[in-house]
Amino acid sequence: MENPQCLAGKTAIITGGAQGLGKAISTRLAKEGCNVVVADINEQGVSDTASEIQAQFQVNTLGVVTDVTKEDDVIKLIDQTVERFGSLDIFVSNAGILTAHAVDEFPAEQWLRVIEVNLFGYFLCAKHAARVMKRQRSGVILQINSKSGKKGSYKNSAYAASKFGGIGLTQSIALELAEYGVRVNAICPGNMLDSPLWVESLFEQYARTRNMTVEEVRQYYIDQVPLKRGCTYEDVCNMVVFLASDQASYMTGQAINITGGQEMR
Repeated sequence: MENPQCLAGKTAIITGGAQGLGKAISTRLAKEGCNVVVADINEQGVSDTASEIQAQFQVNTLGVVTDVTKEDDVIKLIDQTVERFGSLDIFVSNAGILTAHAVDEFPAEQWLRVIEVNLFGYFLCAKHAARVMKRQRSGVILQINSKSGKKGSYKNSAYAASKFGGIGLTQSIALELAEYGVRVNAICPGNMLDSPLWVESLFEQYARTRNMTVEEVRQYYIDQVPLKRGCTYEDVCNMVVFLASDQASYMTGQAINITGGQEMR
């Protein structure tokens, strides 16, 4: 017998939801019975993903083109969601970017852009999700963070700084919202070595910054993991579902590692 849908009837927003890990989270939450709002800067991806999910799972979906660094966009996203579905139960802040350079060669505008998307964008999303969830006196905010939010990352200072800041923001918001019954947690995945982000971009970036071949970079990261494999979308989605559900009702302000033992703090 299949497990019952543990999030049936809930409404969830996923930023960066049209591609990669965000699309996987959007799809999994639909499978769990959620109304799914796909938010992404990619207009075509938003439309396609929302339509695919609706057709596959027969759930209600909404696609909203959103730049998380623009407050007006985030306000529109939240307001359209509540107008359409009547509530906001789960907000997954997944939108993010990564640019890697040596610190003395890092273009300042690129460094700042990583902070703007990954940290400031999360702040804006949490700010406007909170105003709805406080009124409801319920809700869950989840940030997709990284193991780079727990320790420094070689020639990757902007990303690590944004993710360290994200954990501090998660803990601070959790303290503020606890009295309203709103829980706030972060998920810290390890390296998703088979994802499009790694295959199409990061392996080449890290090969350049480390003076290694792509194959050497891949093996380097596998060798760092006690369980000897990369993190998968399913690994992350399983934790999203758990933290969004009542099974995690006593958990807030946490930054949960999903790293195969690579990070244990």
